[in-house]
Amino acid sequence: MVTWVKSGIGHPRDQRRTLQALGFHRLNQTVEHDDSPAIRGMIMKVRHLVTVEESGEAE
Repeated sequence: MVTWVKSGIGHPRDQRRTLQALGFHRLNQTVEHDDSPAIRGMIMKVRHLVTVEESGEAE
């Protein structure tokens, strides 16, 4: 689970668009994504704006 915790205002446009690509619409929103290289890359790009938690369900 990924939670958006810091505003994108004042950050580069590509970082704000990455937040949109991750599915965020508002601050403190939490979204769930599969663990894939593409998602990990997006999270790394905005790691200073989001927090990441492992979901509770085991596969």
